[in-house]
Amino acid sequence: MAAELLAWYSVHGRNLPWRSPPGVRPDPYHVWLSEIMLQQTTVATVGPYFERFLDRWPRLLDLAAAPLDDVLHAWQGLGYYARARNMLRCAQQIVERFGGNFPQEEA
Repeated sequence: MAAELLAWYSVHGRNLPWRSPPGVRPDPYHVWLSEIMLQQTTVATVGPYFERFLDRWPRLLDLAAAPLDDVLHAWQGLGYYARARNMLRCAQQIVERFGGNFPQEEA
């Protein structure tokens, strides 16, 4: 079944800015950022926001240092602003508690 799914994906899979090419390890920051943005928001809407966020804050450390007002302004149009506030707090906690590296083990 896995082979069938992979074959289907190779024909029908979408090229999305947060997906890594085959054989390339996904960037945890990109995965995390896209997962937050995609909550209650369509893929078509998120794509441009994701790319603008990475242009402005290319690393977790950059996002963690951003003023809340800047993050909220960049989030404008995605809705559910609590996601942006919680995302910024989470980024700050990852920097403070884990040196800017996403934890490797489950809690």
